[in-house]
Amino acid sequence: MASISDIDKSKLPVHIAIIMDGNGRWAKQKGEHRIFGHQNGVASVRDVTEAAAELGIKYLTLYAFSTENWNRPKAEVDALMELLVGTIHKEVPTLNKNKIRLNAIGNLRSLPGNCYKELMDAIGQTSKNDRMTLVLALSYSSKWEIIDAVKKIAERAKKNEVAVNDIDEKIFSSALCTHGMPDPELLIRTSGEQRISNFLLWQIAYAELYFTEKLWPDFHKEEFYEAILDYQNRERRFGKTSEQISASNRQ
Repeated sequence: MASISDIDKSKLPVHIAIIMDGNGRWAKQKGEHRIFGHQNGVASVRDVTEAAAELGIKYLTLYAFSTENWNRPKAEVDALMELLVGTIHKEVPTLNKNKIRLNAIGNLRSLPGNCYKELMDAIGQTSKNDRMTLVLALSYSSKWEIIDAVKKIAERAKKNEVAVNDIDEKIFSSALCTHGMPDPELLIRTSGEQRISNFLLWQIAYAELYFTEKLWPDFHKEEFYEAILDYQNRERRFGKTSEQISASNRQ
């Protein structure tokens, strides 16, 4: 198992995104209700956030609740929202102590009122922290985000603020939830599933993908280091050849 001493800190990804999957299955294996898995998943969030900050990762984005998750049984959704509110409230002092800024992406206005208020309060209270930004994807889906971005750009075009022929990747990216943040270089998914599940589809165009069989409540610092070490052993070419990359590195 990898340790922090194995990591080359000169080759760290600036932004890591994680699809935290497997809480329900973890609970089922233990004969418990699904919410038990979500409760235990909070410990993994703390562990991985701490590990990322210690390493010097600048952005960590966690897929906490998708737009599709609203279709789950009401009791589970209500319990998740309650857990979210309680966790955010309790973690603000720790975030400030570790100089971690909280941010959120997604259709945040669709969150219950108390949840939205607690989230906005926490974002405000941690806004001056600059060690790392922890981004929670809440009521988020990439298809929703892309359609929302198209609507924003269409409104600008309608007002003659931007010409249709001038719309490019930069303008489109500026209309996304993640504007102002670098795209993730590494995407991690736990639980053995090998799909993206409507998460950051535009932003992960050139991200390295890492899939692990570990269920999220069993994913801790050592597994996080393992994912980063795997990333560091890959060659990132961005459409170029290995020879071009080698020549560029020698310059």
